[in-house]
Amino acid sequence: MDRLRVLFVSSVREDAGMLAQILNPASIEFKHVSSLQDARQTLGQASFGVVLTEAYLLDGDWKDVLGAAWELETAPAVVVTHRFADDRFWAEVLNLGCYDMLAQPFDAREVRRILTSACGQPNAKPAECEWRASRSLRVAS
Repeated sequence: MDRLRVLFVSSVREDAGMLAQILNPASIEFKHVSSLQDARQTLGQASFGVVLTEAYLLDGDWKDVLGAAWELETAPAVVVTHRFADDRFWAEVLNLGCYDMLAQPFDAREVRRILTSACGQPNAKPAECEWRASRSLRVAS
C-alpha cells in the first residue's frame, strides 16, 4: 500500500509543526508550503492524495487551492481548515467540492481520520462553467 501524502498550505508555521507531530507517527508523509504559489508549484512536481489548506492565504484562499487541485490530471482531495468556521462556511466548502473541513485547534484523532478517509476518494470536478460561476458569486458578494 502506498504511503499517504498530504500537502499542507498555510502561512502559520505553528500549525505545520503541530500537524507534523500528529501525522509523522501515523506514517503519513507531510509537506508544508506557505502560499498558493508554492502549492501550485509543488502540486505540479509531486503527487499528493490530500491537500489540506488554510481557508485564507496571503495570496489567495481555499477556492484557489481547490481550483489548482482540479487543474491536475488526478486531483487530490481538498480539506479546508479554519479557526472560526461555522456551519454555513462548512456547507459552502462541501458544496463547492472539497472533501471535508477540519476544525481548529486540531484534534489528533480527527485529523488522522479525515485525512486518511479522504485519501483515494474520487474528487469530482464540477463542469468548468459551474466552477467559474461559483468564483464569480464569491467575488460579487
